[in-house]
Amino acid sequence: MIKMTNINVKKMTIGEMAKINHISEQTLRLYDREGLLSPVHRDENTGYRYYDIRQSAQLDMIRYMKALGMPLKEIRVHMKKWDMGRVKQLLRENRDAIDQKIVELNMQKRAIERTLDSYERYEAAPPDGAIVLEYIQKRQMYVKKTKTNFYDYEIDEYERLLRSLKEDMAARSISSFYFANAGTIMKQDNFMRRNLYSTEIFVFVDQDCVEEKLITVIPAGSYLCIYCDRFFKEKEYIDRLLATIQENRYTVTGDYICEVIVEMPFDYKERGMFLRLQVPVRMS
Repeated sequence: MIKMTNINVKKMTIGEMAKINHISEQTLRLYDREGLLSPVHRDENTGYRYYDIRQSAQLDMIRYMKALGMPLKEIRVHMKKWDMGRVKQLLRENRDAIDQKIVELNMQKRAIERTLDSYERYEAAPPDGAIVLEYIQKRQMYVKKTKTNFYDYEIDEYERLLRSLKEDMAARSISSFYFANAGTIMKQDNFMRRNLYSTEIFVFVDQDCVEEKLITVIPAGSYLCIYCDRFFKEKEYIDRLLATIQENRYTVTGDYICEVIVEMPFDYKERGMFLRLQVPVRMS
């Protein structure tokens, strides 16, 4: 606690003014340079600055307006000529900017939660090549249709399509936080005929953050899945899924999905991905 008896209540050095107001001397010097709060007296011989304790009221106002998000140049204007209408407008703008920042932070939080969930699923996943029957919850996707059959090309074409997907999402105001773990879709009839033809690429999204008309809903259900640790194995593993379906007399009820569970660092020649290849089925 500061003992006021040791300080001249009218004339204080910059250090004393800073101490009593719990602010740095550097900040007081900045406010002086910006024309916000200048010392009441300067000693011409020593260059020392002296403040009047009553200037603390001005300092409180400056700090309060700054805490509300007002820039120093605007504070300087209003310290000289108070304009209530302009102040209210600035506060509304700051409030709206904060609301937008809250939206962005919430989306970032969701992205972190989705990534953590992906890592946990990866840690608990069966090994490469394992085939399992799983119940998967309902999901929402943003799907982009292309004119390129992914299976006619190598991984480099997939990378080019990802650039196109990212630009498409930006044009539709879909947050870049969703640009992760992009997968592909093969129509049911192509999958059943082993016609390796797929022109749709997707990312998972949250229903309340993307326009409803842009969302494709994938229903909950039983999915026959095979886990895959390399991109080039997918065609072989599709054959294994088809063989398992025939052997167990499953009925395929929807499209085949190549889902990226997690992406991992690899060299530039190949994106490191752990995949869950899946198709919805029911017992015949």
